[in-house]
Amino acid sequence: MKKAIFIVVIAGMLGWAVYDFVKQPNDTSNSSKNEEIETTNSDNKVDSDVAAGEESDKADEITVGLEIGNAAPDFQLQTLDGSTVKLSDYRGKRVMVNFWATWCPPCRAEMPDLEKFHQNNDVIILAVNLTQTEQSMQEIKDFVHEFELTFPILLDKNIEVANRYAIRPIPTSFMIDSNGIIRNKAFGALHYEMMVQELEQMK
Repeated sequence: MKKAIFIVVIAGMLGWAVYDFVKQPNDTSNSSKNEEIETTNSDNKVDSDVAAGEESDKADEITVGLEIGNAAPDFQLQTLDGSTVKLSDYRGKRVMVNFWATWCPPCRAEMPDLEKFHQNNDVIILAVNLTQTEQSMQEIKDFVHEFELTFPILLDKNIEVANRYAIRPIPTSFMIDSNGIIRNKAFGALHYEMMVQELEQMK
């Protein structure tokens, strides 16, 4: 009787050892597969996040150009008083870039309103003079003195900025918001109320 029980116990232990040996590779295989799946999912998530980031970067890109909604082309010019001014220096503020010349009758008509606009509103005016078309620097100084202009007079000595902005008639004005985006273009003289109206539409 004891011998029979002993044989049954031994057989049971042997059977369990065989079962455990056969099952272990399968578990290892399943574990490896699970790790592969998790790694693949993780890689896919990283790829997805990278792709989403790239799409977001593209969406944030704004074209530099001269159309409404474009980022205004940056420029740097010397002022009548000898300092240097860059458009990008005024990022965070609303800016009106006005192209003009002393010999231009509409520019002359616009100047008093431009000065009033500068005095009464939170806006930067950059008055870009087409200096190459002027007879002398003294004419510009006399013009500024006559109209008692207090905003910066920028000297476009080689008409480089005027060409960059494709200026044809003058005066021409660009209204640029605090993010450097063109919000309006005006060809010809503006009166004070029009300037204020355009400014109110900008942030």
